[in-house]
Amino acid sequence: MELYTPEALITEDEIALRIHALGNAITKDFDAEDLVVICVLKGAFMFCSDLIKKINRPLSLEFISLSSYGDATQSSGSVRLEMDITADIEGKNVLIVEDIVDSGLTIKTLMELLSVRKPKTVKLASLLFKPSKLKHKVSIDYLGFEIEDKFVIGYGLDYAGRYRELPYIGILNAGN
Repeated sequence: MELYTPEALITEDEIALRIHALGNAITKDFDAEDLVVICVLKGAFMFCSDLIKKINRPLSLEFISLSSYGDATQSSGSVRLEMDITADIEGKNVLIVEDIVDSGLTIKTLMELLSVRKPKTVKLASLLFKPSKLKHKVSIDYLGFEIEDKFVIGYGLDYAGRYRELPYIGILNAGN
């Protein structure tokens, strides 16, 4: 197996500082209210884990899995629900935690799926956003970083199931 160290786009320290600020903002916005955090698997698991540690509010954690990429670097254009949440979210505050918003298709589909379950509020925290790729209008309430149109890996994001373990966000094949 080849060894490959991707070029760092966003360092581990930069991620930690931004997550701390996001956690403070979420804590303030949901003052005295419970919160259901929905982590979008698999890519958001590291971001979600670190983020909930910085939210000083009672919360419950759910997981959902949707797929539009498979092993490709481009979206397939369709979204498949692979695993659903188990909690009833009717009348509750919901925070979706996503790794990246690019075309917006996955989040648009997820918002539609959750809206029929009648939550009190639905907010979105996304670690990354590629505005140049956006095709579906999406409102990101808590944004980590806006990035250029590069295929990124690390900190939970993968390419064909690899590189999730990197503690930073790297660019796939940068300079190679």
